[in-house]
Amino acid sequence: MPAFSDSAPAQHRTVYPFGAYMLHGLAALGPGLLSVDAVRGYLLKINPLNDDTLILNPHHLEMFRDASGVCLQDEVLWFTRDRWVYRCRVGDFTPELFVELDYPADGVAVCGSTVYISSQRLGYILVYSRETGEYITRFYAPGVGPERMTLRGDELWVCDRTEQSVYCLDRATGDVLFSAITPFEHPTGLAFWPHPETGEELLMVAYATEEVYVRDDPNTDPPHTLTTRDRTFIHPLHLWRDPQGHYTLSNGYLVEMSYVEELSPLDALHLTNLEWRITLPADTLRQKVLRVEPVGYPFEIEEHPSGQRIAVFRFGELQPHEGRIFGWRAQLEVRGIKYQFTPEDVENPPELSADFQAHYLVDDDELAMDTATIQEAARTAIRNETNLLRKVISIRDYVYDRLDYAIKPHIDTPDVVLERGTGSCGEYVGILLALMRLNGIACRTVGRYKCPKVGAYQHHLPLEPDFNHVWIEFFLPGFGWVPMESNPDDLTDSFHYPTRFFMGLAWYHAEIAKDISFERVLTNGTPIKELPEPVSIGDLALNHIRFTVLRELPPLVQE
Repeated sequence: MPAFSDSAPAQHRTVYPFGAYMLHGLAALGPGLLSVDAVRGYLLKINPLNDDTLILNPHHLEMFRDASGVCLQDEVLWFTRDRWVYRCRVGDFTPELFVELDYPADGVAVCGSTVYISSQRLGYILVYSRETGEYITRFYAPGVGPERMTLRGDELWVCDRTEQSVYCLDRATGDVLFSAITPFEHPTGLAFWPHPETGEELLMVAYATEEVYVRDDPNTDPPHTLTTRDRTFIHPLHLWRDPQGHYTLSNGYLVEMSYVEELSPLDALHLTNLEWRITLPADTLRQKVLRVEPVGYPFEIEEHPSGQRIAVFRFGELQPHEGRIFGWRAQLEVRGIKYQFTPEDVENPPELSADFQAHYLVDDDELAMDTATIQEAARTAIRNETNLLRKVISIRDYVYDRLDYAIKPHIDTPDVVLERGTGSCGEYVGILLALMRLNGIACRTVGRYKCPKVGAYQHHLPLEPDFNHVWIEFFLPGFGWVPMESNPDDLTDSFHYPTRFFMGLAWYHAEIAKDISFERVLTNGTPIKELPEPVSIGDLALNHIRFTVLRELPPLVQE
């Protein structure tokens, strides 16, 4: 009887092994994959084409519980468990201790006579001799979280659970050649897998996390309980590099995004010659606008000098308590992007033009740059750094040291936020802009929404983000604008702050409104907030934002 198969191509197929709770580590095993379920201690052989799952060690589970990294070379299985690195023969599973560390080991990779061991607690990747078990050298781990590894030729590939990233390192020196953001959070293993039918080599990445869901519970009233469950799976990671542009693109999705206003004034208003301007999504290196169309009411497209497009809705007048639905719907191709610049790349940058200084080094949005609090913070944040890139990361870390994320009903000025110690994404952005501009670093606000992350595996379902979101871009003279998130990398449970979104964005960021306001409303040519009796957009309308992920995009072809 022929085996069941999945019609989805392997380049897009998500693999859900049966009975798996938390996959740690990944290795190619013949036509399949090998991984360990750290909860049960199962050593699993997995068929990526149909999820078929076989437990290889049914009588040797205890030794593999809480294991993390796995590696397979020459029929020898290597795995890490707490402070120990073991090896055993496939089929025998009698573990032999290779080395004991002073701190927990997270991942292991073996090539010839060399063994690589990663340790988050140490912050290093350690190199040992396979024959003697003697320590040879070490180099810095590329990220801040638990890391698992695999080898391909002269490259050491590392995935970092906290960083949501995969790194390609020179295995001799540990230098990072490039990195990429994974489409899902919490990667826990990676391996290069040759497709058994096509021979195509795919980079497969395992993920493991907990998700919150509402469970039916007939013993409660109402019969619903909020709880968590394990979620673990394997998915191909697609990469496309532009070495000259210093960036790498990763998995992308075809997404439909809509922004719609429901005109519902709080008070009876009569406005004439009403003009409602909503910025459309931008074309960037990682985001392509395929088409855009009106929702509910026609608009005219106006191009801003920056090159961005604006949907302009014109209404003759607004009657008291009038109701309307209007907005736009866009189809976008969105991918992850990660830039790879080093401090040496910007050691002696050209001077900013007078136009750039006038636009991006000034207080143009109540940034409190003239206050003693912000000016002192700007001096303290960079320490003695003179390099542009090191200044930026120092300023980011300074802000993260002093702020905790919290939603606020309104945005306060940076001096107030810094003294308070909590801030929303917009308030993080305000402080970052102020400190960077005072240090001569051109920067600007970017946003405006993020697609809910579950869209990566929930296609054709309307998804609504809970909040809007903003981040920044800073300018590298001689290269251009690069992104930096506002607050998502401010993780208090890390020894150091991640850099996953420092010069990087995930596929779910929707880029809208660079250099211009996202939304403006005018009556007879006057902004409504500048009327003798000011009116805010929130007083006039309710917004409705919707994302629908249609499908995963095919991999880009590297020339």
